[in-house]
Amino acid sequence: MEAAAIELERFVVSPLHRYEGRPPDGPITFEGNEQPERIEVRAGLGIVGDRFFAQRAHRSAAITLFAIETLERMATDLRTDPFDPADTRRNIIVRGADIDALAGRTFALEQDGERIEFQGGRPANPCAWMDVVLDPGAFHAMRRHGGVRAAPLTNGVLHIGPARLLLHRSDDMLI
Repeated sequence: MEAAAIELERFVVSPLHRYEGRPPDGPITFEGNEQPERIEVRAGLGIVGDRFFAQRAHRSAAITLFAIETLERMATDLRTDPFDPADTRRNIIVRGADIDALAGRTFALEQDGERIEFQGGRPANPCAWMDVVLDPGAFHAMRRHGGVRAAPLTNGVLHIGPARLLLHRSDDMLI
């Protein structure tokens, strides 16, 4: 059985694209709360309230997941203070799983008896903004470790705290 105890550490849900234009110009400011304690996920649409919710061009990549351990390793490698996970703009920040390995796989997040299934898509490659909002060199440090884009297959609610990551053992069975 492929299941792992994980921690949902942080959510980032933003109604607007804050990293637009040229990185030297800085991100767009936003005064609202982009880091809720809970999120509502809708099948085929994404996270309610997020900039990619119900966007046709992003349906197969409506949600991004990222491993906090990657960010911690990057800060150590770059010899800098810890980074704020929200600066990566990834929607679901997780501790305890190799998120990059979920590309192309069907998986589920289970919490309080509720299971939300996802189809892992392509890797969530970083952009040049990482050198501006994190630290010079972060863009290259994050390459091939930027997390995964995913499409939600079922509806549900997630909250900050313990959860389980469940992986398909084969193409036809979720465990």
